[in-house]
Amino acid sequence: MTKHIEYYFTPVSPWAYLGHERFLAIAAAAGATIAYKPTDYGKVFPISGGLPLAKRAPQRQTYRQFELKRWSAFLNLPLNPHPKHFPVSADLASRVVIAADRAGQDAGRLLGAIMRAVWAEERDASDPATLIEIADTVDIEGRHLLMAADTDAVRTAFEAHTEDAIAAQVFGAPTYIYRGEPFWGQDRLDFLERALAAG
Repeated sequence: MTKHIEYYFTPVSPWAYLGHERFLAIAAAAGATIAYKPTDYGKVFPISGGLPLAKRAPQRQTYRQFELKRWSAFLNLPLNPHPKHFPVSADLASRVVIAADRAGQDAGRLLGAIMRAVWAEERDASDPATLIEIADTVDIEGRHLLMAADTDAVRTAFEAHTEDAIAAQVFGAPTYIYRGEPFWGQDRLDFLERALAAG
């Protein structure tokens, strides 16, 4: 039976960034396919009880900083916990990933480059010119990709992914769903790996 993972995320999530390369490696080792489903968490949070970062209690925001620093050091991944271009709208970056995936391009590599740009390179993932440059660096024609990202088909797909997330009771990023079982957060990747090994 084919192993298939639904990957719900936003391209500006630090937690998705921290887990992304490990997730790709785990999926590849298990021979699993990935459905990339960038999600509009601005629509998910009001339904799931979540809050945007700026509206969270101060103690939660403070603890988040400790965790980001811990995980960055533990994984040896560069991460600026206070990036210059965060928060920004993730809509265009989400649609760019969808457009790449629909065109048969390496959406995983592109997504990794976008997240790295935000969290390690002080770049603006909401800026069209920046996204074109990022796509070009991973051997995807950036201008064509941006044009595709603005089509009705891609916009509809983005909305559908968000609806899927709500239906699947997703409430945070990243969330990996394998055979109906959700794994929320990059710190649950060990459990996902075990589930994949079990069949």
